[in-house]
Amino acid sequence: MRFVCCLIIIVFISCRSSVKDPSAVESSKSENITFDSLQAKSWGADEYGMKTYVLVFLKRGPNRSQDSTTRTELQAAHLANITRLANEGKLVLAGPMMTDEEIRGIYIFDVRTVKEAETLTETDPAVKAGTLIMEMHPWYGSASLKEIPKLHKRGAKIGF
Repeated sequence: MRFVCCLIIIVFISCRSSVKDPSAVESSKSENITFDSLQAKSWGADEYGMKTYVLVFLKRGPNRSQDSTTRTELQAAHLANITRLANEGKLVLAGPMMTDEEIRGIYIFDVRTVKEAETLTETDPAVKAGTLIMEMHPWYGSASLKEIPKLHKRGAKIGF
C-alpha cells in the first residue's frame, strides 16, 4: 500500500511542469490546470496525457544459491544496469519492494512492446545469472513519468 501511495505522489509531482512556450498553453477554467502542448508532444502523450509503457515485475529467479561475494557483485552490476537504462531514457521507474516476497521490485520501461522490454531485461546481470526473472505487462500510464529520472537526480544525494 505504501508503494501505491508513493507512486501516486510521484506521478502527481511529475505531472507538474513548467511552461516553456506560452503560445502552446491552454487553461482549463474548471480546474485551473495548464496544458502544455509542446511538453505533451515531447513526452509522446496522447490526448489524455497518457502513453503505453511496459510494466515489469522482477521476481525471484530459480538460481539463488550464490555466495555473499557473488550476490554483492551481482547486485552492484544490476544497479549499474538500471542506471545505464535510465540514462538511455529506456527505464523511467525502478525500485525494490519493501517486503521479502516473490516480487522483488518493478521497472517501467518507456517502450511500446513487451518484446522490446525483454531485450532490455536480457542485459541485466541478475537476469543472466537466474537470480531474477521478469513478468511483463503492457501498461497505459501518464506520459509525464518520463520526467522521473530527471527529477530523481535532483533529490538523490548519493547515486548507485
